[in-house]
Amino acid sequence: QVQLVESGGGLVQPGGSLRLSCAASGSIFRVYAMGWFRQAAGNQRELVASITREGTTNYADSVKGRFTISRDNAKNTEYLQMSSLKPEDTAVYYCKAVLSSSRFSDPMDYWGKGTLVTVSS
Repeated sequence: QVQLVESGGGLVQPGGSLRLSCAASGSIFRVYAMGWFRQAAGNQRELVASITREGTTNYADSVKGRFTISRDNAKNTEYLQMSSLKPEDTAVYYCKAVLSSSRFSDPMDYWGKGTLVTVSS
């Protein structure tokens, strides 16, 4: 069994910062790409940022320059540092990991259950 658990969400004022974490645990051989997605009420889930195992990053245009994704391969953990937050950043944030549970298994997508980020004064 593999679990992804997010933490760090909450209520923050516009212009503030939050740091999200996502830890993968369980039967893990190797974690490949990791990423953060978000889904606002009434909207589809969208990619926020992604990072390869080697550290190559990709960001949605809406968060470039404000959010930073990083990871700790030794801990199978990824982070999302969010700064200059705007009300439109309000959403449930989900982490995703592409990982293999053994050296003989193909990589699969795993998702966390999400953490709510609310940006409001």
